[in-house]
Amino acid sequence: MQTVEQLGQNAKKCEKSLIVNNNLKNIALQNISKLLLENINVIIEENKKDLDNARENGLSEAMIDRLCLNEDRIKAIADGVLQVLALQDPVGNVLSGHISPEGLKIKKITVPLGVIGIIYESRPNVTVDAAALCLKAGNMVILRGGKEAINSNKCLVGIMREALKKSSLPEDCIQLVGDTSRNSAKELMELSDYLDVLIPRGGKGLIDSVVKNAKVPVIQTGAGNCHIYVDEFANINMACDIIYNAKTSRPSVCNAAETILVHKNIAPKALPAIKESLSRKNVKLHCCSKSFEILGKVDIKATQEDWSKEYLDYEVAVKVVDNIEDAISHISTYSTGHSEAIITENYSNAQTFINQIDSAAVYVNASTRFTDGGMFGMGAEIGISTQKLHARGPMGINQLTSSKFIIEGNGQIR
Repeated sequence: MQTVEQLGQNAKKCEKSLIVNNNLKNIALQNISKLLLENINVIIEENKKDLDNARENGLSEAMIDRLCLNEDRIKAIADGVLQVLALQDPVGNVLSGHISPEGLKIKKITVPLGVIGIIYESRPNVTVDAAALCLKAGNMVILRGGKEAINSNKCLVGIMREALKKSSLPEDCIQLVGDTSRNSAKELMELSDYLDVLIPRGGKGLIDSVVKNAKVPVIQTGAGNCHIYVDEFANINMACDIIYNAKTSRPSVCNAAETILVHKNIAPKALPAIKESLSRKNVKLHCCSKSFEILGKVDIKATQEDWSKEYLDYEVAVKVVDNIEDAISHISTYSTGHSEAIITENYSNAQTFINQIDSAAVYVNASTRFTDGGMFGMGAEIGISTQKLHARGPMGINQLTSSKFIIEGNGQIR
């Protein structure tokens, strides 16, 4: 097994090899998609090892679902690679250009970021999504997944490296850290001689650790304490449908709703309807004192920590608020800056919410589950950036580039 430093050295050696035309990158992506489909049974077999280990270690069903690869999911991953292939090449685009008073031709073009490190947890689809996006944008990638998905990740990376070889590209453009110990994560965070940027994708604990300890630039992504505010002018049936989707369609992902805020004037009617809807999936409600009373004292009393908790399971925090200002204040205090939604038929309140909520994605009358690169027309995504510098929201290929200036003269001096 190679050390993390050796992986960094390998990646740097590929840097000039990946300055290729878009057609060659697309051939590689085509081969990746093809080989994934040809190896569905092999992938499922390796994934089963991870699922068996997960059950033995007592992982929740929501987390096991996050880990699971079946035929439909593998086909969707392969299709996602083709969606990335179809995107316009993000490298070499002219962002601006002008002629200076001295006669210099100055233009600004897009270039790859370079070597990207990605630390993520138990979702093996990230392995392919991240690699495909990095490749399309001309970057090398070093992947460091969690121990829960190590067999799946080794299989997927092996398939992609074989596809690179078939495409006449260096297989070390895509590499996996085989060691899933904390030490390997620490080494990747400190790989400043080789990494140009590090992207953590996972829960709040992982992201906070990377932000705190990394010695290379970090793009902060992922943690999703997403809120849905049911305004006093909400359509209750719509609110129930949206909340049910946002909480239960895939509770273990970062764009799932974790807190429901309900205006006090609509709470007596809305909360029982919301509870009945969520009961179809046996969702546990962590209720404030007012919602606890309305729902007949049959749910869990919320504690202070519930307002900032990312459950990633069939649980949600519920709070009754006095008005829209109270809702906005609560979100501003506890949000991770990912995705927030308001359910309302009042235009003024919708605009107030849009203007005052400072998150990467803000919704009116729609589920937070739409915060996704594929849903936003980016193909796959490398993560949801919750910071403001360089990139924010779903990160597609354009967010995996930087820029440089090209200056042409004819002997000018200063």
